[in-house]
Amino acid sequence: MSCVTPALPPSLITNGSLSSPQNISMANLNSLVKVSDSGAYKWRLVIAYDGTRFAGWQYQESPPTIQSMLEKALIQITELGRKELHLIGAGRTDAGVHAWGQVAHFVTPFNYTSLDSFHAALNGLLPKDIRVRELSAAVPEFHARFSAHSKVYRYQIYNDTFMDPFQRHWAYLCAYKLNASKMREAANLFVGMHDFSAFANATREDGVPDPLKTISRFDVIQMESLLQLEVEGSGFLYRQVRNMVALLIQIGKEALDSDIVPMILETKDRRVLAKYTSLPAPPHGLCLVSVKYKEDHLKLPLDCPVTSFGRHHTITKCKLPFY
Repeated sequence: MSCVTPALPPSLITNGSLSSPQNISMANLNSLVKVSDSGAYKWRLVIAYDGTRFAGWQYQESPPTIQSMLEKALIQITELGRKELHLIGAGRTDAGVHAWGQVAHFVTPFNYTSLDSFHAALNGLLPKDIRVRELSAAVPEFHARFSAHSKVYRYQIYNDTFMDPFQRHWAYLCAYKLNASKMREAANLFVGMHDFSAFANATREDGVPDPLKTISRFDVIQMESLLQLEVEGSGFLYRQVRNMVALLIQIGKEALDSDIVPMILETKDRRVLAKYTSLPAPPHGLCLVSVKYKEDHLKLPLDCPVTSFGRHHTITKCKLPFY
């Protein structure tokens, strides 16, 4: 990837430095950072969002989804169509599910020499409950979904007689006193490679997914009233995490023993799980924490723009009088 810096438009230079992003029009933004070049350039996004008011990740025209909001902003900045951008996410979070480390990639037929202005413009166009945390160039081999080797999800349970109002959108209230030790014991029985068919809800979108998944860890962490269930695995079937959490809640209530876990796994039948817990844990307690990738797929291309993590505002001159 060539990164020869084009001449900066005079209107974007103020006292020897770039003017603030708020004063840069979309046309000026593109003339500042876009390089006319043939070929395909791939870009990686790390995204955080509060999923409360969204119908999940997957694109829909209505109601709003995370992907549709991102595409709308990218289309406005790049002046490309959604089919040209080919935005792909690491996974499809459900309606109401949150993310701190969702990953996506998109492509452009041109290169960028600087990503800071692009990053600032992107967050400026997105609603406040979606933020791009990181923007970087990516090697052609990188794929947000297929390059991933594991994902980390966290489910939060607020275990008290009433809900902390500051946690209401990001934790599920369970007023039954939960036995965290019993839940921890049962969670460890999910670790390893298993057929998770009994913990998957059917969906037409998934086709015929591989039910064999490897769970490398399943931690149950108690912090006073807040109980965090953090699971890392090679992949997850549709609603698998929420179904596992629902069973662990029943075990935490001491309505079931931990040995129910291997028994249900062995059946490979979702109808068996439904006898013990009919519904998945509610979506608002779930968050996609991070997606981990093969190291060689995270390498930056040669001569690419510097990765943008956002930038701080700076004061170049103090305008307040000294006393």
